[in-house]
Amino acid sequence: MAKNKPTPKPAAEVKQPSATAKPAAAKGGFLKNSKNQELLFNKTNYIIAAVGVLLIILGFVLMSGGNTDPKVFNEAEIYSFRRITLAPIVVLSGFGVIILAILKKPSQQDVA
Repeated sequence: MAKNKPTPKPAAEVKQPSATAKPAAAKGGFLKNSKNQELLFNKTNYIIAAVGVLLIILGFVLMSGGNTDPKVFNEAEIYSFRRITLAPIVVLSGFGVIILAILKKPSQQDVA
């Protein structure tokens, strides 16, 4: 009834794993089999990324609250230039610096 029924392979064609065969990870690891053993980023990329992370942290510190009474609504402190304008600009510039660190290609001097 079923015309496209798969036929089983004969036992001689089925390849059985040998008892002495080791998996690829046990033979020497994936890095030893790889032709490219360089890291994706170099030292400059990591330094630029660290600066970006520090900018993001600084932006959130600028955005944080002061040491005021939580029961009193202080409009001038909440809607200040530091919290509404400066802090988001610093955070977004930190994200931009991290994107720059990811996209920057190493120069030929750094590779050699």
